[in-house]
Order: sequence, then C-alpha cells, then structure tokens
Amino acid sequence: MKPLAAALGAVLAIALTAYAAPDEEKLGKSQGYPIAKFGNNKDWYCDESVRVGSFTHQAEIPGLFAGGVNVLKRSERPLKLEKAAREPDYRWSIGQEKNLTSADFLARQRIMGLLIIKDGVIQTEHYQYERKPTDRFTSQSMAKSIVSLGIGLALAEGKIASLDDNAEKYAPKLRGTVLGETTIRNLLRMASGAKYRQGYKKGEGDSGAFWQVALREGVEGAARFIKEREYPQGERFYYMSPNSVMLGAVLRGAIGMSVCDWLSPRLWQAIGAEETALWRTDKTGLELTNGNFNATLRDYGRLGMVLANNGVRPDEPSSRQVIPREYLLEATDANRAPEQFRPGKATPYMGYGYQFWLYPGKRSRFAMLGVHGQSMLVDPEIKLVIVQTGANATEQAGDTSLGREREAFWRGVIAYYDRK
Repeated sequence: MKPLAAALGAVLAIALTAYAAPDEEKLGKSQGYPIAKFGNNKDWYCDESVRVGSFTHQAEIPGLFAGGVNVLKRSERPLKLEKAAREPDYRWSIGQEKNLTSADFLARQRIMGLLIIKDGVIQTEHYQYERKPTDRFTSQSMAKSIVSLGIGLALAEGKIASLDDNAEKYAPKLRGTVLGETTIRNLLRMASGAKYRQGYKKGEGDSGAFWQVALREGVEGAARFIKEREYPQGERFYYMSPNSVMLGAVLRGAIGMSVCDWLSPRLWQAIGAEETALWRTDKTGLELTNGNFNATLRDYGRLGMVLANNGVRPDEPSSRQVIPREYLLEATDANRAPEQFRPGKATPYMGYGYQFWLYPGKRSRFAMLGVHGQSMLVDPEIKLVIVQTGANATEQAGDTSLGREREAFWRGVIAYYDRK
C-alpha cells in the first residue's frame, strides 16, 4: 500500500500545482508582486496591484502609520512540525457543486497560504502567488485575538487586577474618554457601547476619521474622537477596532513595557515559534493591536496548536500552561459567554468571546478572523487547526464567494475527521 499511497500523493500534488491562482495579474504578478512604497496614503491596503506583496511585507513599508516595528523573538526550541506522508483527500460542496477538492478551493479563491494541522502533524501546506514558508503574512484582525492572550497573561501574573477594572486605570491617557471608562472585559467582548460606525468601504463610517487622528496623535490620543455611548456598555456586541487598540494601551500600561517585549518570552517563544514576528506601531511605539501583526504561516499554525491543546504546548513534558487555561476557555467557549454574546445572538450565526469568534454547535470551535481572508479555525476536540492567508478582493469575506466557500471547505475538512 505504501507505493500506492505515494503515487496518489504525487498525483494530488501535481493537481494542486496545475491551477493558476485567481487574478494573478490584477494582484501584480508581472511586476513581481511589488510592495507598496509609501505607508500613509493607504495604497498598501487598497491598491490590489500591491496587495500580495504588501500583505507579506507589511513590516517593510516605510512610514506606515507614522510609526515603527516591534519584534517578538523566536524560540530557541521551536515546536517541531512533522509532515504527513500524503495529503488527505478532503472533499467539500457548495450549492449544486459537489465533491470539490482542496485544489478547487485554491483555484477559486485568492489564498496566499493554506495550512492544515491535525494532531500536531501538517496535513496540507500550499502557497500561491509565489509566496513561500519564510514570508511573514499580515494578520489583519487575527491580531485582536493575540492581544487578548496578552491580557490573559497579564491577569494571571497580577499585572491586571480584574477584567472589570476600567481601561483608564492602566492607560491614564484614556482618562475621561468613553473607551477609558469602559471595562477591560467589555472592550474584549466588543461591548463598549460607544457611538461609532466601523467602516470597510471608502468614506463609510467613522474608521477613516478615527485613523487620521491616530496618525497625528497616536492611538491613545484618538480615543477622544469617540465622544459618547450609544447604549450601555456590556449590553450588546458591536464590532469596532478602537476597542482592540485600546486593549493594547491597557496592556502596555499594565506591564510597563512594549507589548512585544512582554509577549516574546511568555507567548511567542513559549509556543515554540520558529521565526520572529513583527508588529507595526503608532508614533508612540504602541503596537497597533487591531491588526498589523506579521508572522509565518507555520508559526500561526503553532499558535493554533497550543490553543487547540487548551493552552499547553503539545511537546511540553511538564504540561505547563503557556496560556492560562481558565482565561482561554472564557475567551473561546461559547457556553461560557453571556447569552447576548453567544452564536446566533451576537450575530445571526457566530458568537463573540474575548476577541475570538465563536462557532455554534455542541462542541467548542472558535476562530481568529481578519479582513481580506486571513483566518484560523481551531477545533480543540479533534486537535484541528486550519490557517489561511488571503488577498480577497473585498475586506469582508461575505461580500465575495470567499465567505461561503471558506465555511464549506472548513466543514468538509472537519467532516473528513469526524467520519474517522
């Protein structure tokens, strides 16, 4: 059977590489997938011709956000990733189209990298648009989950006394602002109640104006842009990035150092990251914790493995908690969330924990999600992690076929293992 398995694996590999990635020319192939030259005119983010290059070299764009770049150090003892002898024959369906393959998913969607890990073993690893394993992919809003883990670590070490403390206790520059007078717990749950409209299209909502203030004054200065509450804090979910960047300010104030310096030994090195990660900052040196985190696909996968293992590094003989277990469960288990934040309540489908998206269903599954197709699914029960990085045409996956097809593909992968 071994020669047959090898042959089948080779056939599948050939099939996967036979497809051209979608919209290669629109995304800059003939120019070598260029990187944006300037930071603050948004070309790195909005211009499709530099999207692939910029999303894999965000930390190199000069002048971005009028700030710099902070570093999370790699581990001297990386978490080893074995690779399966052959790739599983995952199948998925969408509408009337049945029995689609992994190759179909890659051929239909602007995916830069796709990584599937099961029980600590890489089952699938593919790159498109000439990307490679050493590239650092920008996280977009997946970074929100990472700052949440930092908050959990600071809570465990007593640097933060309670999640029910107001943000301004730890970030004095937020004093007297709506977000400063919001509890850390309600910032984590996207429940500040602030009057603000998250915008995704040009000129939509308050996002453009908020970030213009942040460019001039830094994130903490931009807190004054938000002047009132629309409804009481803690009452309901409303997704807005200013909640997440203020968590970065809270964390920096609580620990008395940069977020990256804090997380290097406690999280990034502790999970066994093989490469350094980079985090863009504002003009004050504060990490922009709404996004802007840059790491390799495999290191995102290593983080996912620790999350799937309830906060313990799988190869750690002592089973020492890297991420505090109780905090992680509070952050990611829909059954522990108050009713208004559960799946079907926070949104018509998904729930929201502490900066993690929560899936409906009997068993706990959760996700880290970012615009333009960045995502990680974690299924702790079957020790499954699916990471993908993308260059989707629109910010919100639901505005293209990506939203439905990603969900269908993920369900197909889960079903493959549930049948075993």
